[in-house]
Amino acid sequence: MRERVAIVEGVRTPFCKAMGVFRDLEADDLGAFSIRELIQRVPFSPDEFNEVIIGNVMCPSHAYNVGRVMAVKGGVPDHVPAITVSRNCASGMEALVIAAQRIELGLGDTYIAGGSESMSHVPILYNDRARNWLFKLQKAKSFGQMLALFAKFRPSFLKPVIPAIADPLCGKTMGQTAEILSRDFGITREEQDQFAMNSQKRAFKATEEGIMADELHPVPSPKTGKMQLVDDGVRGDQTLEQLLKLRPVFEKLTGTVTAGNSSQVTDGAAMLAVMKESKAKSLGLKPLGYLTAYSYVGLDPARMGLGPAFAIAKLLRETGMKLKDFELFEINEAFAAQVLAVRAALASEKFCLEKLSADGAIGELDLERLNVNGGAIALGHPLGGSGARIVLTLLKELKRRGQHRGIASMCVGGGQGEAVALEVD
Repeated sequence: MRERVAIVEGVRTPFCKAMGVFRDLEADDLGAFSIRELIQRVPFSPDEFNEVIIGNVMCPSHAYNVGRVMAVKGGVPDHVPAITVSRNCASGMEALVIAAQRIELGLGDTYIAGGSESMSHVPILYNDRARNWLFKLQKAKSFGQMLALFAKFRPSFLKPVIPAIADPLCGKTMGQTAEILSRDFGITREEQDQFAMNSQKRAFKATEEGIMADELHPVPSPKTGKMQLVDDGVRGDQTLEQLLKLRPVFEKLTGTVTAGNSSQVTDGAAMLAVMKESKAKSLGLKPLGYLTAYSYVGLDPARMGLGPAFAIAKLLRETGMKLKDFELFEINEAFAAQVLAVRAALASEKFCLEKLSADGAIGELDLERLNVNGGAIALGHPLGGSGARIVLTLLKELKRRGQHRGIASMCVGGGQGEAVALEVD
């Protein structure tokens, strides 16, 4: 990158459990609330934005370019274009990277980048027989034809098709891919549950101390009739004993991955205002931080959780930097087993030599510098929004600690990984 990309501001909604307080809000509603708040916080006109770039995975049926819908609903002027992008779980991070690439190419200098997801509104489909019947009913031209079709209706037509969060390339759910990694790297159930408990404790502490409030904005909940102020999946009283009692979800007899050591299914949005560094300086702005490098990779879909290891290795290789050059790390907690596998892979000389094109072990991620305010196990994982959320969380924590560099990274269903290097002056 010839010039750093400034992230001048960022906000997010509370992350709340699916079918809970945000169940009556769609992805475009949540995203619009965050965009509107972001516009209020930046000290320049929304006319300055060249484009809005939004990550979203489960595109709502009423808003196919949902990024455009939430942009206009959020107060962005009509003349500012908007697109929706998807790199599965890294979609919010991909939106940031695309904005950076647009700036590098000289296509613009000011963008909104982020993501939004309503897991409460996962599409539920009719089965093929019902779809064909409905199509024929729509085409019927006479009462007799309609009557004949109604005679062919069967109650089985009403059986819904609920999409599984599974990978069509390897035929496994994300949880099953985490089980593979737990076996590959010998990660025990106890290690996973301890990691999960630490995530909950850290997120609870950050909430109690007001750290999370620094990145949150309130959202009205139609369900409660009140403003939602905090993430509602955080369990400050979580104990290891409680976690150990939970049964495996994805491999019931021999598995180690449970609901307690997996990310929560969540609704939420996160937005970033992104600007060319020189423009930010000309306006006298003090950015949260800067994007200095990025990488994305492909890998075995059945081991998609290792995406951060591959992406971080590529990032370091292309920048000539070392793991020790970075003070803090955010790796999205899709599963405790997945994050611990990434950590084991980066510390393994054999794995780094054979799989990551490295000269030896890349290094050991210090758990005291990883996800220091908790992660998706406690906060939740609204697919399209998490990538922007971990960038925002990392920048604010670097600034809070007076530290300089961090890496944020995501694993991606389908066998991909993405990582960004961030700096704070």
